[in-house]
Amino acid sequence: MTQRITVVPAEGRTVPDPEAGDLLPVEGRQVTFNAWWQRRQNDGDITLQTEQSTTTQQAFTA
Repeated sequence: MTQRITVVPAEGRTVPDPEAGDLLPVEGRQVTFNAWWQRRQNDGDITLQTEQSTTTQQAFTA
């Protein structure tokens, strides 16, 4: 099974998305995790976005 992750470009970085053929949007995008994205993460070009459920987010704000 292919792992999907949500990546967001690091502050001030422009990151190409080879799968989509354009640049990674500022709000991030779900991509297939592979060697390309691992290298971008190692270089500090992207950060992984953790998706918390609404219930978890509400528990932290209560």
